[in-house]
Parts: sequence; C-alpha cells; structure tokens
Amino acid sequence: MIKTILVPAAGDESDTAVFAAAAAVARNFGAHLDLLHVRVDPANVALAMSTDGGSGALAAGLMDRLQQDEEKRTAAARQVFERNCADAGIAIGPTSSGLSAEWHVEAGEEPRWIATYGLSADLIVAARDTANAAAERSLLEAALLDTGRPLLIPAAAPVAPSFARIAIAWKPAPQAARAIALAMPFLTRASAVSILTVAEADAAAEAHPASERLCRNLARHGVAADLTTLPPGADGAAATLLSAAAERADLLVMGGYGHSRLQEWVFGGVTQQVLTAAPLPVLMAH
Repeated sequence: MIKTILVPAAGDESDTAVFAAAAAVARNFGAHLDLLHVRVDPANVALAMSTDGGSGALAAGLMDRLQQDEEKRTAAARQVFERNCADAGIAIGPTSSGLSAEWHVEAGEEPRWIATYGLSADLIVAARDTANAAAERSLLEAALLDTGRPLLIPAAAPVAPSFARIAIAWKPAPQAARAIALAMPFLTRASAVSILTVAEADAAAEAHPASERLCRNLARHGVAADLTTLPPGADGAAATLLSAAAERADLLVMGGYGHSRLQEWVFGGVTQQVLTAAPLPVLMAH
C-alpha cells in the first residue's frame, strides 16, 4: 500500500506535471505527499570559487546573488505547491492518515536529500530526465539506487493519469521482477494489464517460459494479464516498447538498468531512452 509519497519540488515548469501525477496517486490511495525543495548552499559555491583562485570580494558578491536566486526559486516552488494543493483539495500539514501534503526545505546536495527522505517513503515521483541534464540524472539515480523505493516519472504533459491500464516491460531480470513487486498496489487496481517483451535472439529460449510463469503469479494476485512478444523493430527495442505501451496503457512498469563506470552508475541505452522519450508515465525500480 502507498501511504507516503516523496516529491522533489524544483521551483520550475516541471513541478506542475510532477505534482499532478503525485496527487493522482495520493488520491487513489489516500496518501500523504512530502514535497521536498533543496536549496543550493551559497557558502559552498562561494568557497569553491575562492579555492579556485577567485577573490574574497568576488566570492562574497557571488554568494549574495546566489542567495537571492535561491530565495526566488524557493518562493516559486512554494507558490506552485500551495496553488496545486488548493486546486486539488489537498490539506496542507502533517497527518498520520488521509490525503494531505507537507512542505520541506533543506540545503545542500539534492540527490543526498532525496536519498535521505526517500528511505522512509513508499513512492518517489520525480521529473523525467532531459537530454544532457546532469543534475536531473543525479537525482533520478539517487532515487533509484539509494532508496530501494519505486520511482514514478510522469509524462511531459501535466495531466493526472488514471493508471487504469498498465503495461509491464518484462525481461527475466531482477530489476524487472522488483519493479513488478513494487508496482503491485497499482497492478491489483488496474482494469487491464499487458505484459510486453521484446524478442531477443540470445534470450528467446528462457523468455517465454518466464513470461508464462509471471502471468500465473499475477493471476494468483487477482491480476489478469495478457502477454505480447514484440519484434525488435528497425528503431530498436526502446522505440518498439514505447510505441506498444502508449497504444495499450497509461502507465509503463519496468526495471531500471545500467552499468558501473568508474564507480558511477550510468543508465543503459533502453532505460535512458524511456526516461527522456516515454509518452506515458513510467514506474521504475532497480
């Protein structure tokens, strides 16, 4: 069951779409929204400037400008939060049960705070990755790798999804299995569930029996799912998967895949394409 949802509040145009998706989930489950806004620490930036050869006066002036910018960004994020809560009829304040929302502000590195708050949440809802956005990538990686919680990435348009039709991107891998387990609160409420597999020559022998076992297990949970095997397609597995999911569902459930490079986790090709180009919301786990 989903009762606590963590939502990063950036203070930019992405907040509206993120809040719409988070509010839809909160309303379905009678959950609490923790909106987290992380401010850049101007002192740390000024210190970095001074240690890189910048003068003390330059660092002080930079710190003042950063402080003003952060105050504006925090005020903008808080305004979006309060307006969206009012529009959605969500009460503001801490509570132990029911639909509600609370505002939190921290200073420092956003990925670290996302990981800290995410450990005690049931779900994290964050904006999708845009091309070559290092800060957004770090936030999503922290949410996926450092919390053990599922991550919901809304579609670009600020529309509250119904989550009535769900597509599962399935491959016999621990990440996919974990994503399905964490998505069970959604799957058991869905009116239609489609399991989508992209045919891969080197995994064809094991993929079909594993898919059938998944169907039987979901049925034991009261989830009736249909199974479709998709050809790879000329544009690759990600494009094939996204096209099929968009036709059948309003939520895609999938594992988050990547690899380690110099002790830094990097999204794999299919995962990255889904994060940047998915036309529907994605629920992901690693």
